[in-house]
Amino acid sequence: MARHIIVLLGFCAALAGCTAAPAAERRPIAWDGLGQDPNRPVVTKRRLANHAPPDSDPNLDRQRVLSTLRPYSDAWWAVHDEIEAEKDKQLGSKLVICPSCVAQPPREDVTGSIR
Repeated sequence: MARHIIVLLGFCAALAGCTAAPAAERRPIAWDGLGQDPNRPVVTKRRLANHAPPDSDPNLDRQRVLSTLRPYSDAWWAVHDEIEAEKDKQLGSKLVICPSCVAQPPREDVTGSIR
């Protein structure tokens, strides 16, 4: 039994030595043309970070005004509606929907469950 363990450990050590070759000793590998070429160096893409200061948010002033008004008064609702309209405008500028994804309005004779 001990003899089998020694042989197994020797085989594992030899196999580990073959697979852990230093980078300087690596040679080109035959490539079949499928997938990525293993001989090409790995290139990591870096993205440039946009360090520009963010645009001033027009809702900041409206939020300050909103906090000074009496909740749910007419003036409060007017400022609240302006804030929501600005948020919708900002979302609309970021949101892109392809024309084929937009559903057509249903016909008048169509119900929700039966066509």
